[in-house]
Formats: sequence, C-alpha cells, structure tokens
Amino acid sequence: MKRTVATLTLLGTLLALPAFSDEPFAAPYGTWLAEDIGTAGVVDTVQTTLNLSDDGRATGSGGCNRFTGTVTVTETTIEFGPLAGTKMACPEAVMNQENKFHNALSQAAGWQLTAADKLELTDETGKTLVVFARHTSQ
Repeated sequence: MKRTVATLTLLGTLLALPAFSDEPFAAPYGTWLAEDIGTAGVVDTVQTTLNLSDDGRATGSGGCNRFTGTVTVTETTIEFGPLAGTKMACPEAVMNQENKFHNALSQAAGWQLTAADKLELTDETGKTLVVFARHTSQ
C-alpha cells in the first residue's frame, strides 16, 4: 500500500511539472511581403519585402530602396539594428510607404505568426505595426 501511494505521488508530481522541449521555436525566417503597414494598406504597384535570416541578417525592399541590417529574434520578441539602404527617389506615395515601413521596423518589439500564416510585427504595447504574407517566388 505504501508503495502504491509513493508511486502515485511521484506520478502526480511528474505530471504537474511543465513540459520542456529541445525543439527550437518556429522563428519567422524567410521572405515576407507586406500587406498592411500601420493599418493603411500598401501601394499595390510596389513590393515591400522583409527577409529574415537565421544568421541575424535582415534585408529587403521598402518599395523603392533596398536595405540591409541586423535583427535579433527570440520566441516572442524582435529587434532590428540600424538599417543601411540605397537612396533612390521614387514617387511620393511610394516614399511615404517606405518611410512608414522603416519607422515600423524601428519600433518593432514583438512578433507572432497567425493561424493564417501571416507575420505580424508589434510595438511594445502589442499594437500591430505591419502584417506580412509569406513571399513565394513566381
């Protein structure tokens, strides 16, 4: 009887412990196409992209100019380092979108993948800054 009680107590203790996994989290590495920036949509005639690499690099296009920089991604947070880019001039609407995009990246503090496989970047309060869809080569 004492043995059964001890076994049940041990089993209950083990079941109460949190589960741990050696598997890494599903980081948002890959190329993403912006669908919405600051709840204002995007200019349909240009592609605003973000490529996140597992080696800590962030590259892409703001719609007019290409950029490169560093990024740190954890299970729930994201932080972009300084970004360097080209300096071409484009139509005003495209430049405005590019500025909003770069501002959003500089404010990004969190990320999540939605059930629809969209990447959302959020600020420190949880407000959505940019929504991306996976970019597939055509």
